[in-house]
Amino acid sequence: MPTRFTVVCDDDLASEVESLAHEYDLTEEEVLTQLIDLGLDEAHRTRNRH
Repeated sequence: MPTRFTVVCDDDLASEVESLAHEYDLTEEEVLTQLIDLGLDEAHRTRNRH
């Protein structure tokens, strides 16, 4: 069963998420999920380099 998280953003970050969602015809939730996935992938790559 999926776990739900709440993300609180300032207005500038929220605007960027909304802009990406509009540009790529995604929901804000889909944009945030992809950004989190990318961030976790990068964290794993960085961790494995050390």
